[in-house]
Amino acid sequence: MGLFEKLTEQAKAMPQRIVLPEGLEPRTLTAADRIIKEGIAKVILVGEPKAVLDMAKDLKLENIAQAQIVDPSDEKVIDRYAPILLELRKSKGMTEEQSRLTAANSLYLGCLMIKAGDADGMVAGAMNTTGNVLRAAFQVLKTMPGIKVVSGAFLMLLPEGLPYGTDGMLVFADCAVVPEPTDEELAQIAVASAKTARDIAGIEPRVAILSFSTKGSAKSDSVDRVIRATELAHQLDPELILDGELQADAALVPGVANQKAPQSPLNGRANVLVFPSLEVGNIAYKLVQRLGNVEAVGPILQGLAAPVNDLSRGCFPEDIFKTIIITCNQAIGLKNNGK
Repeated sequence: MGLFEKLTEQAKAMPQRIVLPEGLEPRTLTAADRIIKEGIAKVILVGEPKAVLDMAKDLKLENIAQAQIVDPSDEKVIDRYAPILLELRKSKGMTEEQSRLTAANSLYLGCLMIKAGDADGMVAGAMNTTGNVLRAAFQVLKTMPGIKVVSGAFLMLLPEGLPYGTDGMLVFADCAVVPEPTDEELAQIAVASAKTARDIAGIEPRVAILSFSTKGSAKSDSVDRVIRATELAHQLDPELILDGELQADAALVPGVANQKAPQSPLNGRANVLVFPSLEVGNIAYKLVQRLGNVEAVGPILQGLAAPVNDLSRGCFPEDIFKTIIITCNQAIGLKNNGK
């Protein structure tokens, strides 16, 4: 069974309530229709109900009427969610009037539904920028305990026969969000990436924080940052199997690890690779994807207190469909871990 077959079955077994705030976006509606048809999640669409249903009819979608459709202009909806936002943001100067206006914004409304316990996760970005999606999530949901930074991971699904990772799978991070992480942020990215490996990939994480140096083979400020990040990550999660600073070959190849880092608990069998900067991570995942014929799934946002995932504005319905499934599994993992 492939990754998405496995994730789909897990989602079906414990259907989550997923908010799609771009309820009048055709690709989103197409993906939502398939999600409903296959019984993968309970879909919540944000939009004026008649307009949503009319668009679904024009698109010849047969299942959208089964979704919960939330009208962001409905005063009863605003009455429920605006007070939550006001309580969260009044210390920042937000007024009651501003809270009502902001709660009518579909991105904020989706996050407020999660905050209120009326939804389990959100997928957006087909029409909105990453900045807008993240801003709503930060202000309403905030980050998970012990984590102050949101990062982006990719699941790298390797061709059959390659001996790396676990069951042909690696997690790469951060490849999408934080340009120059501090040592503290890098440590938090490592811990959040381990959670992604558990919740979505279903693998026991073995985390390598990468560098151009292995165990003191080179000296620089960037190497020192990785060393400090490794120490901080151990403090955040003492039970996590993690090591750094390691070169990529020492993280992935047992024979090289035996020569370069014989004391490493990873033994050259890392399945989560944490890159020292966004520049390195983004270049690495794209090179591996293109040169190695590797499927890259993501970015998966990690570090938030509840699952919110961002889409490319150039995405296809299949991308949205898969992102909803990933979000479902993040929500399931959150519930199973009790945090």
